[in-house]
Amino acid sequence: MAEDKLTHLDEAGRPRMVDVGGKAVTRRTAHARMRVSFPPEAARALAARDFATAKGPVFHTAIVAGVLAAKRTHELIPFCHPLGLEDCSIEIAMEGDEAVIDCRASLHGRTGVEMEAMTGATVAGLTVYDMCKSLSKGIVLREAKLLEKTGGKSGDWRVAG
Repeated sequence: MAEDKLTHLDEAGRPRMVDVGGKAVTRRTAHARMRVSFPPEAARALAARDFATAKGPVFHTAIVAGVLAAKRTHELIPFCHPLGLEDCSIEIAMEGDEAVIDCRASLHGRTGVEMEAMTGATVAGLTVYDMCKSLSKGIVLREAKLLEKTGGKSGDWRVAG
């Protein structure tokens, strides 16, 4: 039964935070990606402005917002544990009319950092949208996904392909 695999439910089916106290401390990493698709005319306008708007440098601001969000994931996602990230980095690169946002997070701990990487990438994408919405309301946030995680009881995982 699929419910047997849901770790955030107690024996009675009520939501709960997972007790990680007995888990081993291991090195844990995660890499998440989000894509922000611009209509061609908006992508050209942004590039012509050296990737800045009246609100400031778009990608630099998105990087700061994403890292701050990753550090505060436990305040946003109810059952995430507060984690002391040892590293969090965000890279943003244009591929055609898309901004590709990669967030990598790591620590030594008892639980993984997948949600922190996903939160960092997603908030960076939302920040790009917010800073560029004056160029076009047709900007689309898509493909927020985990690409890789390492460490922990479940071991390493990578997206296929």
